[in-house]
Amino acid sequence: MNSTVKSRSKKLIGKEDNQTVYSILFIIAMCHLLNDSLQAVIPAMFPILESSLGLTFTQLGLIAFTLNMVASVMQPVIGIYTDKRPLPYALPIGLTSSMLGMLGLAFAPNFEMILISVFFIGIGSATFHPEGSRVAFLAAGPRRGLSQSIFQVGGNTGQALAPIITALILVPLGQFGAIWFTLVAGLAVLFLLYIAKWYSTQMNTYTQHHKKEAISRNNHAPKKAIISALTILIFLVFARSWYQSAISNFYAFYAIDLYDISIAKAQLYIFTFLFMGAVGTFFGGPLADRFGKRKVILFSLIAPAPLAILLPFVSQFVAIALLCIIGLLLMSSFSVTVVYAQELIPGKIGTMSGLIVGLAFGMGAIGSVALGSLIDWIGLFPTMIFVSLLPLLGLLTFYLPKDEKVAEWYA
Repeated sequence: MNSTVKSRSKKLIGKEDNQTVYSILFIIAMCHLLNDSLQAVIPAMFPILESSLGLTFTQLGLIAFTLNMVASVMQPVIGIYTDKRPLPYALPIGLTSSMLGMLGLAFAPNFEMILISVFFIGIGSATFHPEGSRVAFLAAGPRRGLSQSIFQVGGNTGQALAPIITALILVPLGQFGAIWFTLVAGLAVLFLLYIAKWYSTQMNTYTQHHKKEAISRNNHAPKKAIISALTILIFLVFARSWYQSAISNFYAFYAIDLYDISIAKAQLYIFTFLFMGAVGTFFGGPLADRFGKRKVILFSLIAPAPLAILLPFVSQFVAIALLCIIGLLLMSSFSVTVVYAQELIPGKIGTMSGLIVGLAFGMGAIGSVALGSLIDWIGLFPTMIFVSLLPLLGLLTFYLPKDEKVAEWYA
């Protein structure tokens, strides 16, 4: 990271508050893990729901659509509101909504009740992400990329745990096994009550610094360039989210059909992809602090593209290796994309986090429905071939402004 970007990061947080608060970062990352493990249980339950309730791939896609669309639509709305009026205690309230959703999911007798339960979980997720990202920002000090990576890796780790949860809990206990995750949600609520108290204190200090900085800051940012950059980010999030949705929601079915393995064994493929995605998310932030956000975003999509194209044609053992590498590389830009967007429009922490992370959920939601319908129409194998081409959209990153250029706009 060059000196211009470093000095700008210091301005944004205030000189006397320029310390990374690791204890808060680790707690909010743990809460992110708990929150996203709740959310990830739903697609992990798909094989069980298909068997117990006789759901079609389209219905499974609609469940994922409901979860992700509620979360995606509400995230930027909540982010915009809390940029003006921060709501520290929205964090524990949101997880309480998720706890109620998990309780409903355990007892849901039909497709409609599952949708209602998933709606409550989506509301909880939509509340947590923009406010959790703000907590990570306030605790970041000068290490914006690292801070966001610590926060996001918690969520990705929670997602990665879902296949293991399926194999160890949901396969033997069935749908009712979801009842155990109300305890997970309750634990997260307790942690977030502590975070909310710290958040309240820090937000007062940050608001004073931000007002002073807003008065003195020179804004040379061309609006067209910002809009163009955000548009490109949307396409990049689309590529990553649709690919992740395909692997997370439907690759288990592909592995079962192609390799003739059990549901429990198929979860290993998903776990490998998601767990290595969590590892990639963690390292992506520090790498972006060192080499630049734009470079990491570009590498994270272009590097795994050839491997993604090969994935549908390889043996089961090679598939595990490819999923490992693809997950590591592809998800390394997840947190970096959020920080890049926050740098594009300073002072809009919740809005940019809600937009990018919410957009990821929304794109994943649309992808779940579209890909589920496509599988019903043309089959698993042709759909996986189509999906394998998505990382090639990473070539659009060449049109993003460089980090130094973005820093100059607000110098």
